[in-house]
Amino acid sequence: MVMDGHLEQTDLQEYVKVVLGSGYEVKRVSRLHGGAQKVVYKINCTNGFTCMLYVWDLSQNYFEADILHEHEGLHAQLYGSEPFKRSYEEMRRLGIRTPILYGLNQERTKYSYDYALVEYVDGYPTEAYMKHPDTRVQDKVFQRLGEVLYRMHGQDRKAFGLPGIDGESENECHLLLVDNAKVQLSYVIEHHEMIRKVHNKLLELLMEMAANIQLRRRYGWIHGELGPDHVLVNKALEPILIDIEGAQYFDIEHEHSFLQLRFGEHYRYLTTDRLDPVRMQFYWFHHHISLTSGGLKLLHRGFPDRSFAQQLTAYHANRLLQFV
Repeated sequence: MVMDGHLEQTDLQEYVKVVLGSGYEVKRVSRLHGGAQKVVYKINCTNGFTCMLYVWDLSQNYFEADILHEHEGLHAQLYGSEPFKRSYEEMRRLGIRTPILYGLNQERTKYSYDYALVEYVDGYPTEAYMKHPDTRVQDKVFQRLGEVLYRMHGQDRKAFGLPGIDGESENECHLLLVDNAKVQLSYVIEHHEMIRKVHNKLLELLMEMAANIQLRRRYGWIHGELGPDHVLVNKALEPILIDIEGAQYFDIEHEHSFLQLRFGEHYRYLTTDRLDPVRMQFYWFHHHISLTSGGLKLLHRGFPDRSFAQQLTAYHANRLLQFV
């Protein structure tokens, strides 16, 4: 039983029994790879039950430096078990399906990180249904996901941010991403010569797009990074959202611009007539900046799937250059 330096075997077994009951004995633990923000293990018990263990170990987060950076407070707010807990509670309140949280340990008495036992979903990412041979199955999956998003994005609130934060913010949410885009561009130009040459032009475009956005105090509940890999589909063809730490009340155009990038032709199931085209352009631009920077950081920080990181960087850098 390998835990990669996280919970000791006896501590894991004790925690499983405390949360699930004395009849649950750990048989096998396997680490799942691919995530960049937290460590995930699959736990098989001797009675046939399976669950997941989430570990928010900042030292194994590929964006640790960004979370700790004093100018990137937005990232810090959306990292860790507390945003996960708040987002989970809001998802449950709204009736949005996400893996059930069995138990969350935030004590940090023996370990320096939080961890949780979470439902194991026996299913596949929505990527598996994009080319499903049965169009009726494909229609059902993506129509259901569209209904989930319609319910989420229709939750109007006058203040943006995480659940539990009351009152209106003095700023507008897109201004946070103006600052973030500047930080991300400063990283990109250190490592990408072509973008370095047009840095000033990109900054001018960023400020021009932001200046064209009209005041609006209406924010919907968004996932924040909703690609096909963050939606699991169970055997009943129900969409289940995972990796929800970044969920918050925000401009829904932030989500829809990302959905367009990630779902391609299947976005037709997810679209809405509530979108502001000026905001959409701004968030597309921000995504290309952020994902170029993110891809470079994964390459520089030892992310195991280098091919993915290289493709991510190249695609969004090229899309960014098209703006100029």
